[in-house]
Amino acid sequence: MLATLLLLAAGCPFFPADHIWNVRVDRLPVHPQSDAWIATVGPERTLRADFGAGLYQGASIGIPWVTVPGNQPRVPIKFEYEDESDPGPYPLPPDIPIEGGAASTGDRHVIALDQDRCLLYEVYSAYRNADGSWRAGSGAIFDFNSYALRPKGWTSADAAGLPILPGLARYEEVAAGEIRHALRFTVPQTQRAFLWPARHFASRLTDPKYPPMGAWFRLRADFDVRRFSAQTQVILRALQRYGMILADNGSSWYISGAPDDRWQNDRLRELLTVKGSDLEAVDVSGLQRSEDSGQVRPATTSDAIRNAASGEAGPVSPGQIISIYGTGFGTSPTVRIGSVNAALLYASPTQINAIVPYGVAGSVAITVEGLSVTVPVAETAPAIFLFPDGRAASWRDGSVVSLLVTGEGATTRPELYGRIVEGELPRVLAPVRAWIGGVEAEVLYAGGAPGLVAGVAQVNVRIPASAPSGVQPITLRIGRFTTPFGPTLMVR
Repeated sequence: MLATLLLLAAGCPFFPADHIWNVRVDRLPVHPQSDAWIATVGPERTLRADFGAGLYQGASIGIPWVTVPGNQPRVPIKFEYEDESDPGPYPLPPDIPIEGGAASTGDRHVIALDQDRCLLYEVYSAYRNADGSWRAGSGAIFDFNSYALRPKGWTSADAAGLPILPGLARYEEVAAGEIRHALRFTVPQTQRAFLWPARHFASRLTDPKYPPMGAWFRLRADFDVRRFSAQTQVILRALQRYGMILADNGSSWYISGAPDDRWQNDRLRELLTVKGSDLEAVDVSGLQRSEDSGQVRPATTSDAIRNAASGEAGPVSPGQIISIYGTGFGTSPTVRIGSVNAALLYASPTQINAIVPYGVAGSVAITVEGLSVTVPVAETAPAIFLFPDGRAASWRDGSVVSLLVTGEGATTRPELYGRIVEGELPRVLAPVRAWIGGVEAEVLYAGGAPGLVAGVAQVNVRIPASAPSGVQPITLRIGRFTTPFGPTLMVR
């Protein structure tokens, strides 16, 4: 439900889910020019939200946009850069807001989304004539159901030849708790070059110390966002996961967004504590399928194959539930683990949850839509799924806690692979031991979890009378391997 909400506006997707605007870049390599570009733009200069609530010099703060119906009357429009603009007419209402207001001398962007056809109309330097027609610098039309980029060398309503609306921070996304796309930003000076998916440059500077249009940056993974307000955390997490793309010349590290009176401007000003030195440029070239398409190719690495319970990379085990992270997977991928079409529990363009078949040993190739990585196989690779709040309340008096585990290895019923456990419960074949607060606890049961898929084991453990009081860690050893970490237990 959340993913659907965030990818749609006015009923339209902001490009397909495996479009470069909508994929995570947090696992991509750092660009070789990262340090040079940051040094040029300003490592001590700070991020700034170029959007907010209220008015500034009589105009709303940010880049406004409107939705229009499919039958919105089209109006003639004459472009200064006609040879790089999509011809009119455009569905621009007479009262459509202009960036900076009607008296603005700035970029004067105008944006309209045809909500029936999912066509985006964007105009730069837009002026309405007395007869209802328009004149403008340039204009572009984008189909939100398409991967097509602008013709190479063409501008759009943005200097980089990119769409503007998909890169705006929108309040409704922040209120929903997540921004699931890259953001648009500006710097004062750019290079006479552009990187995919950008299509156009706007500079005479050739020194490679200047970032080209389309340069992608992200907030470093080690930057702690927890000290910020909830509103700002959503923006910062998006910068860590999806990053931001250089789209135009302007002020240093200015992030674009849509105006909305629900923004809390004092919270947005928290971005002023984030410096250019907290960022790094990302090399997205490995995602490119075609220079003329925004669709990304499937990509993953062995360290992106992780235990679904712990999130840790490492060996997989028979029957284990794994999370495969990457890009461009699609929503109905084919995953082969060894010679078996794997049972899937979840699939998105950036994550797949699958079950490792029973019977694998040594090492195994995991292949997603033709992209293959090989990972080692261990007898067991146990991890405990966290409780909903990370902690379960219990007592010393012999009470029993049930833990849900994956990576338990072989069971007595391998034929249940990919199926819900019912009937005779499968038992874990490897020996199982447990400790609570460092004190060994009695294991009463280790086997299938009724009503859950095979690959999730249930381990019932009795709280030892000698367990120390307070919040205590739970550790399991299944076979020769111990859980890396797990939930805690409140022992009273």
